[in-house]
Amino acid sequence: MSKISIAAIHPGEVLREEYLLPMNLSAGALAKLVNVPRTRIERIATEQTGITPDTALRLGKVFNTTPTFWMNMQNSYDLAKSQSEIDISSIQTLDTAGA
Repeated sequence: MSKISIAAIHPGEVLREEYLLPMNLSAGALAKLVNVPRTRIERIATEQTGITPDTALRLGKVFNTTPTFWMNMQNSYDLAKSQSEIDISSIQTLDTAGA
């Protein structure tokens, strides 16, 4: 079975490219709007850290999206990254039909 490669897109890239840049909004300005430290938004936008539930709630509110939108992006990124880093080929599948 061949390994499928999934492109991992960091939610910070989406924040930066789809929200901050088109809206001409700085990390500092967004941080003030959502009441978090500027460094939190900067670290997300530069893909150094991920989106937490707290941040997802705040971004969902300010951008009129949902927190789930941001968390799904983070979860998808984390899973794709892990799939490329973790070898699970030696793990056997359980037969759950008889359970």
